[in-house]
Amino acid sequence: MKIFKATLATLLMGVAITSNAATIEMEVNGLVCAFCAQGIEKKLRTFPATSDVVVSLEERLVAVSTKEGQDIPDDELRRALTDAGYTVVNIRREDESIDAVRARLKGAAH
Repeated sequence: MKIFKATLATLLMGVAITSNAATIEMEVNGLVCAFCAQGIEKKLRTFPATSDVVVSLEERLVAVSTKEGQDIPDDELRRALTDAGYTVVNIRREDESIDAVRARLKGAAH
């Protein structure tokens, strides 16, 4: 029984670490100005699970990090952006922090 509990605890810790490390990245068409970026950021921050948002007009990328142990389903993200007039081309979950995404985008701008 002790081995089972230890294994279960290890698995649960691994799940928590994995879900907290991910950033949701979305390729979005229709981003043309800073007003677009502000509107998307404002809309995505209304989700209770949102921790941070990064929008790159140049890369047509929107990245969202979530609060610890929380998530936002892809269909809800897609609906929020589609309802705002944008086209979501792709949604992927990456094992990269939002700060790393921000740094990558800053490097791509140079």
